[in-house]
Amino acid sequence: MSLTLYYHPLSSFCHKALIALYELDMEHEKRLIDLSSETDRAALEALWPLIKFPVIRDHARQRTVAESSVIIEYLDHFHAGQQRLIPEHWDTALQVRLWDRFFDLHVQGPMQQIVADRLFASHGDLSKQRAALLTAYNMLQRQLVEDSWVASPDFSLADCAAAPALFYASTLVAFPENCPRVSAYFERLCQRPSVRQVIEEAKPWFAYYPFAEAIPGRFR
Repeated sequence: MSLTLYYHPLSSFCHKALIALYELDMEHEKRLIDLSSETDRAALEALWPLIKFPVIRDHARQRTVAESSVIIEYLDHFHAGQQRLIPEHWDTALQVRLWDRFFDLHVQGPMQQIVADRLFASHGDLSKQRAALLTAYNMLQRQLVEDSWVASPDFSLADCAAAPALFYASTLVAFPENCPRVSAYFERLCQRPSVRQVIEEAKPWFAYYPFAEAIPGRFR
């Protein structure tokens, strides 16, 4: 197998990379990393000393690639077929990269802080993080048009980032009624075969998510 993905099936950033792999129909081997295992930690550390996933090892090119956005750019450049996740048109590609960062920083960021608070029983004041998610939803509502992808006419890197970010964020702060396009967009994402496959593979692990009770029954 030319590609090995070092990942965990609950990780939203790993979901992002997996969606891209399935979109590009790329064969790959998965290496599940349990960070509580010294052996697994050592294997990941040997590739990426920060010990964070996802990481891709391209055995054919003898390259190790980390960080979900960079992984997707790499796959899109070296392994993509006719479908591209980063458009060739410069201005459209800029928008795709902008919205990719939006979901990673302004949806995943506060979402992960809220999850970490429950995971470590910190009992902090999370009003800022929840307000940040509402602000992000309202910005997304203004960006979306009916039956569209978020930053490009075609499914892109930005949509790979959006699916796991919105999946987990919506278990913490529901999409408000004044953001119907956000709800509709999330449903389109969930119907995408690549996203459906990632969710299906994650199902056995959802019980370990700190807000497992908030995952809708259709996803469990």
